[in-house]
Order: sequence, then C-alpha cells, then structure tokens
Amino acid sequence: MGLGFTTRRLARRLLFRKLPVFAAVRDAGRFRALAALGVQFGGFPKNAVLVHTVPPLPLEESAELRKTIMQLEPRRIVYISSTGVYGAQSTVDEHTPVLASDEKARQRIEDEMWLQAGPWASCIVRPAAIYGPGRGIHLRIREGRMPRAESGGITSRIHADDLAAVIEAGALSDLTGAWPLADNHPCATAEIAAWCAGILRMDLKAEWQGDVPVWGRRVDGGKIRDLLGVELKYPKYDSGILACLAEESAIHN
Repeated sequence: MGLGFTTRRLARRLLFRKLPVFAAVRDAGRFRALAALGVQFGGFPKNAVLVHTVPPLPLEESAELRKTIMQLEPRRIVYISSTGVYGAQSTVDEHTPVLASDEKARQRIEDEMWLQAGPWASCIVRPAAIYGPGRGIHLRIREGRMPRAESGGITSRIHADDLAAVIEAGALSDLTGAWPLADNHPCATAEIAAWCAGILRMDLKAEWQGDVPVWGRRVDGGKIRDLLGVELKYPKYDSGILACLAEESAIHN
C-alpha cells in the first residue's frame, strides 16, 4: 500500500496489532516515524493482504501497477475506491449500481472490475468525502478559505479514523464485494460551515447564511460496517471535527 492520508493511520493500527506492514512510498525519509515503529519499505512478501490505495493512473502507469500486483501474488486485496463511481445518483446504498459520469469515475470502475476478476479475494470500499486532522472544511474556514457556496449541496463524509477502522477490519476478514461507506449524517457544506464558524468564533460570509441546500448525494454506508462489526467513532461531523481540532492543536503546541 502507499502511505497516504488515511493509510498512515491504518498502518499505525496494524502495527499496534503487531502485524508486519510493508508500504510503497516515493520518499521513505518522510515516514521515519512509521519506519521506527516497524513499517518496512520494500521487500514485499507474496501471498499477503494488499491494501490498494492508488487512484486511477494513465494507461502506461496503470499497466505497470497491475503487473506489479500480479507479481506480488496477494491472497487478498482491499481496494479503496470512491463514491464518485455512482455518478449523479442522489441516493446510494449497497444495492446502487455504478454509473460513470466522467472519465475519472470510468477509470475507477475499470480498476474495480480488473481487481474483482483477479485470482485473489477482493473487497472494494467506496468511501464518501474523507476528512480528518489537517483536511476538511474546518481547516479551510479557520484559514479564511471559505468553500464555494455554489458547491455546497448535500454530501456524505467519513472521518479518516473510521475509514481506517473499516479497511483494517476488511483486510482481516473474508468479506468480498463492493460497498459504499459514509457516516450517519449526510449534510450540506453550509451546515458544517455555519457550525465551524460558531465553534471557531468566526464570521460567516453572507452567501453562506441562506437556506441549506437539499440537492446532492446521500450515501448509506451502514451495510459494510454491520458486516465487519465496525462501529463509527465519529457518526456525525461535529464529534469528528472536534477531534480534528484537538489533534491539530496538540501537534502545533
């Protein structure tokens, strides 16, 4: 796996279990703390569980990546996709078919199909918008970078810690198939912006003080959580953002 925003948190969870963790990174120097805990960069074992977090790549790079995966001969792959594969559909659950509305979604679906056709067991996790410490609406508002009001429709989200918990459980299970994942409170960006402004004691711009939009995509991600026995640590943005602010404050103090 690559050590991105969420998978760094996943690596810590697996290391806490005293499981061997291998990762592909461009610059191992950026991850000295994880290396000190036991993450190994290189020497990937065969017949392992592979957590695949690489987004769609250009054709030539994608072919090389697939060749590498075949050479690793994993017994199981957990692929982190996106709810973007559902296109413009406004209501999504585990029964909703994919519907590519742009090239990126089409490539995601193609990658999913290739993985599901492989000689390994595969589990596809399709997370909604991911937020966490250092990433999300709360950070933009605190820095004075308000989101665009016209892009503020209903969106489902998932905290990085909850996503990492689901990936961990999925990697250690025999669950297969493709599953959407989100917290329990799809809502408009305007709702979160207003809440964050109150918490941070900041003035909200005029364009964010109107009616909360009702259009957008609502994702029910409960099925995979039920099947894996994972309970959300942050079922709604308020508890998740408060945790983000606390962690960010601890890092800077």
